[in-house]
Amino acid sequence: MKFFIPFRKKSPWILHYNAGSCNGCDIEILAALGPKFDLERFGVINTGNPKQSDIFLVTGPVTYRSRERLVERYSQIPEPKVVIAVGSCTTTGGVFRGMYNVEDGIDRYIPVDVYVPGCASTPQLIIDAIVKALDILEAKSKEIEKPFKLFGAIETIGNKLSRLNMAKKVELHEKN
Repeated sequence: MKFFIPFRKKSPWILHYNAGSCNGCDIEILAALGPKFDLERFGVINTGNPKQSDIFLVTGPVTYRSRERLVERYSQIPEPKVVIAVGSCTTTGGVFRGMYNVEDGIDRYIPVDVYVPGCASTPQLIIDAIVKALDILEAKSKEIEKPFKLFGAIETIGNKLSRLNMAKKVELHEKN
């Protein structure tokens, strides 16, 4: 699994989920994926499988019927994952706020890393959000990669892990 970690930033896969929108933001996402804006130049691939996704792109207000599926899809995406809320409907409920079947924002149910404003959001804003999400994804990947304490404090020299006294710590641990 560690073999694939360096390649994660180079080819992130996006899972797009429509929680019940008017399709305005969905059209803008398709425009961003199209040849004019060419979101694929960043290596981004739109996928339909949450188990292969790195970025969860959500559009539309969270409705009463879609919130369980939203949380289910979020839980199926492996760590590290980044959530992008596209449009004012996703962040606050937008023009649908206060309706009997619409919940407020998406952040009541899942943690959101990047918010994209607008109704409908422009392809430039969506591309900017995905570029920011790539940086967040890289930071989360590095957080997962950090070594944990096995035999006392881990020593670093400069920015690299020091292995000078690691063998002695292992020997002491095996004797005890």
